[in-house]
Amino acid sequence: MHNVALSEKYLGMPTDVGLSTNGAFKYLKDRVWKKVQGWMEQTLSAGGKEVLIKAVAQVVPIFSMFCFRLPRGLCQHIDGLLRGFWWGSKEGKRRTCWVAWEDMTKPKYMGGLGFRDIELFNLALLARQAWRILQELQALSSRVLKAVYFSETDFLEAELGPSPSRIWRAVIDGKDVLKQGLIRRIGTGEETDVWQMNWLPRDGMMRPVSCLSNTPPVKVHELIDPVLKT
Repeated sequence: MHNVALSEKYLGMPTDVGLSTNGAFKYLKDRVWKKVQGWMEQTLSAGGKEVLIKAVAQVVPIFSMFCFRLPRGLCQHIDGLLRGFWWGSKEGKRRTCWVAWEDMTKPKYMGGLGFRDIELFNLALLARQAWRILQELQALSSRVLKAVYFSETDFLEAELGPSPSRIWRAVIDGKDVLKQGLIRRIGTGEETDVWQMNWLPRDGMMRPVSCLSNTPPVKVHELIDPVLKT
């Protein structure tokens, strides 16, 4: 019980996540608000606010975001608390937000302030977990998930299944994000589908769109000259 209490207090990890995720993660909202409320009473420079938001407030839910998909409403609420703190809002009073939060979350080289969009950051962390499973299938966590959820298929083809846990739901969300930027490395090309898999190394549209031929190739190896290997 002592270890459970520590995980909730210091790591921000819920001991039980059932159907009501809003209730399970309510304490995250409370912890962020408690920190922001204390800062609002102080006179801080823009640099001081930036450091507090990036190094403290946006770090509070990070351990939970590594394992679970936070509800969108909770992410928007946390973003709203931080936005209000940045613009100098106090409890019961709101000030005009002169710049959209979407612009403030852009990197500084793009004109933003580099704040994190909580929902997108959550997805990025889950995609990182999915990448770890993909790269380290012999790790204990990977072997457990494989045995329970995708024992008969490849990880990238794994589905949600009939009774998934909250952790598996989060892993699937991360996998879906990861697949948007993954491309297959072509060897012989015999296992890569021309039209259904990403395999073209470019920024967008990483697979062909259509073919004018009545008998289009199915696998990439059909596009490779067997003599020149090109």
